[in-house]
Amino acid sequence: MPSWVPWLGSRSGPEAPVTPKDPKELLTRRERLPDDPDTVDRVICVVNNDAVTLYELDEAEVAYLHDNRGAQPLEGEARRELRERLLENIIQNRMQLQQAERERITVEESEVATEMADIIKKVGARDQAAFEALLVQQGLTLDGFRKRLRNQLMVQRLTRRKVVLRISVTEQEIDRYLQANRDKLETGLTFEARHILFLPEAGRGAEGWEAAREKAERVHALLREGRDFAELAHERSEDGSGKDGGSLGVLKRGELAADIEQAILALSPGQVSAPFRSQVGYHVFRLDAREALAGEALTQARSQIRDILFREKYEVRLKEWLAELRQRSIIDVRL
Repeated sequence: MPSWVPWLGSRSGPEAPVTPKDPKELLTRRERLPDDPDTVDRVICVVNNDAVTLYELDEAEVAYLHDNRGAQPLEGEARRELRERLLENIIQNRMQLQQAERERITVEESEVATEMADIIKKVGARDQAAFEALLVQQGLTLDGFRKRLRNQLMVQRLTRRKVVLRISVTEQEIDRYLQANRDKLETGLTFEARHILFLPEAGRGAEGWEAAREKAERVHALLREGRDFAELAHERSEDGSGKDGGSLGVLKRGELAADIEQAILALSPGQVSAPFRSQVGYHVFRLDAREALAGEALTQARSQIRDILFREKYEVRLKEWLAELRQRSIIDVRL
């Protein structure tokens, strides 16, 4: 639904409160719009030859208040900054609309009708007459709604031509992103591991740690000779998991301490680590299995990466294009 008609989705049924007909009524908690029509319609900005009135800015502020019901009312400098941002949005929209007209971008009446039908369905109106009644409640007209909808479609079509169709994401870019962010993308994938743990004897300080290390070294040597990991864990591990062959179970990335997880995931399935010192003691790890970013999971990840890179490029290109439009425009702000 167009963001410029935010109130249409506010009714939840017969019990929903009636929205004020006049936007002035929505500003009673802040600052009423002036009653003098000449003041309300005062030109506050000229974009090339297109005037923006104070009333348009006030309507934009009303829409903002409605969309951010939980926000505290802004006053003073904060409100001034908000209205500056809202005016900038209006200016950008005017520049785009003017460019669309210069490039003779058109929208057929049938396209407007299709969009209108979708919106009527979304707001739950029975028919166009019921929809028009909703518009009237909010101080809008059906003709005005159609015009703004047509303008929005024109701007979307222009943006597609000037921005969207000029952006591409290559497979090489996806590969580089995947390589640089593999750890993040693998968050939530599982792995299975075992360990044999030797604890430093309490009260012996460095000697206790050294004794634990020596035990770990001996077990590591036995493993290299071909001894079964689960059997050695059952016989020698000083952790409760020893009775289960040292099994740590099925783990998700992020469940273990970062240094321990890093040491385990540095292994290939079936590989045993050298003795590793953690804050607890000395471990010998074995990675039994790990869920890989492959198959369908890899396909989905690459699709998500493509979307991420496209959005990044879209934001950059849109900003550059709007800057180009502004540089070619004459904008006189009188607020």
